[in-house]
Formats: sequence, structure tokens, C-alpha cells
Amino acid sequence: MKATIWHNPKCGTSRKTLAILEETPDVDLTVVEYLKNPPSRAKLEQLFDDAGMTPQEGLRVRGSPAEELGLTKENASADEILDAMVREPILIERPLVETDKGVKLCRPQELVHELL
Repeated sequence: MKATIWHNPKCGTSRKTLAILEETPDVDLTVVEYLKNPPSRAKLEQLFDDAGMTPQEGLRVRGSPAEELGLTKENASADEILDAMVREPILIERPLVETDKGVKLCRPQELVHELL
């Protein structure tokens, strides 16, 4: 099974999710440090669509400039949030994991088991 994790090595939940993926037999793993190699807007849209999430649900508020940028307001549009995530990938909640079974925001990390 192929799996891709959009990973931030400074995040404990992301590290724990990565460890689960690495310990799972027969997983062909791709690790993308998304702060260094952010996904395109089209990829973000695809990930959120496949996860059944809105960009608002995929917005990282804690430890990010989301509030300062006005992205937590009710009237912030999905387009505004996606554009901001492309410019400042710290706004993307992590870890996102994609496998043949779908995409999930793996918070808590145990959610990754649903994709394996």
C-alpha cells in the first residue's frame, strides 16, 4: 500500500503518526515536509475533498497567523483560506495522510489506522 504523509517534524502528533506508518508492514511511504515543500492549491483542494473536509476544518489556528489574517472569521471564504495556505503552509493542520483508502487529518494519530 502506498501512503503519503504531509508531515511537520516539530509536531508530536505528526511524529507519532509517521511512526505508526513506518512500523506498518508493506507500506510504501512518502514523507512530505510540507513547510519545506508545500502542496499546490489543487492538491490541497483534492486532499480536503477526499477527506470530506472544508478548508476551514483543515485550518491550523494554534501556532499560526490564522486569526491575525482574519481566516477564523465566519465570513472567511474557502478560497481565501486556500490561498493563504499556499502562501503560508503553517496554516495547514497536520498531519494529513493519503492512502489508497482515502485521506484523513490524523488528529489524534490513531485515526491513521482507518487508512491502513
